Amino acid sequence: MCVQFQIEEVVDQLSKRNFLELPVRLYKNEPNWVRPLDRDIEDVFDPEKNKMFQRGSCCRWILKNSNGITVGRVAAFIDNKTRNLSDQPTGGMGFFECIDDKDAAYILFDHCVDWLKNQGIEAMDGPINFGERHQWWGLLVDGFHRPLYNMPYSLPYYQNLFELYGFKTYFKQYTYKTLFSTDSLSEIIEWKAKRIERNSDYSVVHFNKKNKDKFIRDFVHIYNAAWVSTIPGIDFMTPEHANETFSSLSSILHERLLWFAYYKGEPIGFFIMTPDMNEVLVGGDGKLGLLGRLKFLHYKYIKKNKNAIGLIFGVVPAFQSKGIDAAMIYQFSKEGFDPEFPFETLEMNWIGDFNPRMMHMMDHIGASIYKTHITYRKLFDDSKVFKRSPIIN
Repeated sequence: MCVQFQIEEVVDQLSKRNFLELPVRLYKNEPNWVRPLDRDIEDVFDPEKNKMFQRGSCCRWILKNSNGITVGRVAAFIDNKTRNLSDQPTGGMGFFECIDDKDAAYILFDHCVDWLKNQGIEAMDGPINFGERHQWWGLLVDGFHRPLYNMPYSLPYYQNLFELYGFKTYFKQYTYKTLFSTDSLSEIIEWKAKRIERNSDYSVVHFNKKNKDKFIRDFVHIYNAAWVSTIPGIDFMTPEHANETFSSLSSILHERLLWFAYYKGEPIGFFIMTPDMNEVLVGGDGKLGLLGRLKFLHYKYIKKNKNAIGLIFGVVPAFQSKGIDAAMIYQFSKEGFDPEFPFETLEMNWIGDFNPRMMHMMDHIGASIYKTHITYRKLFDDSKVFKRSPIIN
């Protein structure tokens, strides 16, 4: 280790505070960076709040210079459910922040590698989350706009540090942006949607809080059929988990941002969107105290959010080529013509380059790539053949 740096495990309140505060200094000249809520970061590393600890482990560190100033941070983790899905046992690293210094960055990377090797791991993905994919996943390399809530923003020089160390692109994640308007939809989307409308066996409706329990049950059914069966590493959704998720979002849910499709009354598809809470957190201090809550209420009832996030989309396999996706997109796009509907733009988060069907769909709805994140993979044995993430058919 370079004598000018010292690495320390995060084990007490002071090191936790240093872990959280480092980005404040690093991003002070980045006008589009939005400080995440401290609790959202700390919940990742809390065994009582993060279910990943039931099947894995993690460790995090800070890096200090010779003057005792924190100049870097990182975390490494293992998910025992997914570690053996690739050709080599694979772990993860994330929450990387560092000054523009190759030696400092390499110490952080090396520490992750050593920690993972000691547990039989032969490769690591990063930067990723010790938890759900829709949060803290990927390195921002293009489109340095305001980040979406709980998505990472990165300093431009990070890409060079990762790639010089030997990380290779495992897949890219695109964030697309479009308007809430049917004017941006292609003719084929409108044609498919209206064909579904003419068939009385199908229906597309938005969420209704009065029937919350039914919609949550439908969400669980569609999620497990559309996601768990097709994408490796995706957890089976339980009704309890779904209830927790919807309860945590209850204060920000807008009924006309959650759409469900049915065939003869059976749930077959959903499109779940949420307001982008980073519109509220701009200029915040990492806490949602009284002032933050007042600001939240101001946005919710007076100013209103203008940007929404496309959180998750799913259609059960038997209906994936029948235009159900087009029907849901057409319905929520029409909301843009309602003067009471506050949202103007939609960012479709997390479209992987391994999913050409969804990328093709983005073209049809008039959405364009707005941000690009990269999930890298580092093989510990350079003689082994590197493979990119397989394409979803």
